[in-house]
Amino acid sequence: MTSEDMDPTTRNPTTEDLSRQVDALKADIARLTETLGDYGKAKGNQYRTEAQRRAEELRHEAQGRIEEVEVYVRQNPAQALGIAAGVGLLIGLFSRR
Repeated sequence: MTSEDMDPTTRNPTTEDLSRQVDALKADIARLTETLGDYGKAKGNQYRTEAQRRAEELRHEAQGRIEEVEVYVRQNPAQALGIAAGVGLLIGLFSRR
């Protein structure tokens, strides 16, 4: 028996060897696909959570602004009415073009 006979890397692979390697590759690809899918789902959940958090912040900020405007209008109704009329006039002028 030569050293080549003892070294499995130098012998010619059989169809059975190749079939086992293909099966192993298929299993590896399936695990990789599953891992990528799990990663994608986790990232999607992370982005959704961040978007929900940001939307809630913006909602609170907008609510605060609305309350400020309501207070201003209650304290200065004539001035608020004049501003609203002016804005309406500008919108009307620009929409005609």
